[in-house]
Amino acid sequence: MNAPEPLATRAPRWRDLPLLHRLGPAFGTRLPPTPLPGVHWVARSEALAVELGLTDWLHSNDALALLAGNVQPTGSAPITTMASVYSGHQFGSWAGQLGDGRALLLGEIDSPAGALEVQLKGAGLTPYSRMGDGRAVLRSSIREFLCSEAMHALGIPTTRALAIVGSPAPVRRETVETAAVVTRLAPSFIRFGHFEHFAHTASDTTALRALTDAVIDHFYPACRDAPQPVLALLEAVSRRTATLMADWQAVGFCHGVMNTDNMSILGLTIDYGPFGFLDAFDPGHICNHTDNQGRYAFARQPSVAFWNLHALAHGLMPLLDPADGDPAEALKAAMAPYKAMFAEAMQARLRAKLGLATAQDSDTDLIDDLLRLMAQDRCDYTITLRALGRFSTAAGADNAAVRDWFVDRAAFDAWGARYAARLQAEGSVDADRRARMDRINPKFVLRNHLAETAIQQARAGDFSEVQRLLQVLQSPFDEHPQAPAAYAALPPDWSTHLEVSCSS
Repeated sequence: MNAPEPLATRAPRWRDLPLLHRLGPAFGTRLPPTPLPGVHWVARSEALAVELGLTDWLHSNDALALLAGNVQPTGSAPITTMASVYSGHQFGSWAGQLGDGRALLLGEIDSPAGALEVQLKGAGLTPYSRMGDGRAVLRSSIREFLCSEAMHALGIPTTRALAIVGSPAPVRRETVETAAVVTRLAPSFIRFGHFEHFAHTASDTTALRALTDAVIDHFYPACRDAPQPVLALLEAVSRRTATLMADWQAVGFCHGVMNTDNMSILGLTIDYGPFGFLDAFDPGHICNHTDNQGRYAFARQPSVAFWNLHALAHGLMPLLDPADGDPAEALKAAMAPYKAMFAEAMQARLRAKLGLATAQDSDTDLIDDLLRLMAQDRCDYTITLRALGRFSTAAGADNAAVRDWFVDRAAFDAWGARYAARLQAEGSVDADRRARMDRINPKFVLRNHLAETAIQQARAGDFSEVQRLLQVLQSPFDEHPQAPAAYAALPPDWSTHLEVSCSS
């Protein structure tokens, strides 16, 4: 009998057809990727490859060809890759049918964490490309690759990114750029927009019910035992979305394009486009250059998510029987936990970021006053909160490590006196508190200028900065004394001119 193949050398183990494939042709179109010429590796997530047991395979020519979209998964039917159809609201308006315009689902693989769907973003034209070309460019691919893995390392639910494959094939955006393909993984890429699509376009509820039943059975099995599983699903999704929004707000992450077709039914961060992490703390910050009305400004993200949940609820309404009560009221009740759960999760994360080990009624004012002062003085969000871990409760301590980030030193001193008293009241030990805070306040986030530097070098054929930056972002709470100082410094002046939009 042959010995089992070592885990690290295995190619992906393809499972049966993914969920949307199994639901039938109404859910998408099967078609092959469009091959790319001259493909080459741009970057690989070695950490994710280790998790998946694909370390050696990811360095093979077979992997390069597959993840470029130039071949089909081994053992599959001639055409198994699929672009799914969905609809959605974009910037608050109904956009009608959308779909995977440049993404193809390769299939589903086994992993130690369970089944994962593998998707190629930038794999060519699909029936849902509309006026697009079905391609992704190197610039946007690097941004998505780095941020997916950075968010995972920050402990925030997200799709993952295994690799980027590049090609010299020209792609026109604002200028002519080169093509790239990102390999994305998630338990599922199903979005709010999938439910909206079938609620708005189908002549009956057959497809919508099949989709809802499948999502409940595969991802929310506890909802099956509820008196009304559809309402239980909406409540569960609302809770996951609430905690995701708290994660985003606590780390200073701006998504930039929170359309309903970019909202994951699993509560994952999905579709990295014009994202950004806060530099100077500005609750009104708009990271998407094309968001002229500021709909998706940083401080509005939690309320936009709640609006999107209403859109999902509307999509589920056809499945409710009016004989069981007013569907609108029932859906409203299912979403009701969102606001309280977001507030609770947000408060818990901010307490932890301030190193508070217990909860006190006065904490809300203490936290809010710090954030107001940071906004007033435009303190760098990541640097200031990391520096706060160096705050000393010793009598007479000047606390310059954090104090010097504020313009109004007297206002910070007054706040610092309250903070010191609060810490002393719970018996906080500075060294222990600093260690806790350093595990929740990252030293490194993917600032736009860092991504831009890596992109410019990659365009010149040097991909080393992408990999070097990735290694730091995959352990963002560590000190990394050998990392370039710029990785954890204030953004340079030239970065104020950077603009990101939906094409980014």
